[in-house]
Amino acid sequence: LGYGTGGTFSGAGGYIKEVSPETKIILSEPDNAALVSSGVEQERKEVMGKFGAPKGAHSAWKPHPIQGWTPNFIPYVAEDGLKKKLQDEVVLVNGPDSIQTAQDLAVKEGIFCGISGGASVKAALIT
Repeated sequence: LGYGTGGTFSGAGGYIKEVSPETKIILSEPDNAALVSSGVEQERKEVMGKFGAPKGAHSAWKPHPIQGWTPNFIPYVAEDGLKKKLQDEVVLVNGPDSIQTAQDLAVKEGIFCGISGGASVKAALIT
């Protein structure tokens, strides 16, 4: 769901699509930091003779409370998975819903998680 650095999305997602193309891969990102959904490419700069490092913050990024999700740039590894079109869908979730879902999981299900866990469950419920 949340793509973080993109390692699991690009690596495991690529393998999953290879062996089970009918499996849906759904990414999620904060609605107020929707970098992937914005359609705006991440600007990159050359470092040590190679391109890949972000040139700066992505124009679509805004602060959000979902820890570990969507830094202020699209990681190169995540971008690689996006270029391969591994994702079937991108679901947007908001911070307050993510917090409420985490609290509901604790109170109603006895599952203790952070805001990012609440965001993941919220994204799953949306889809």
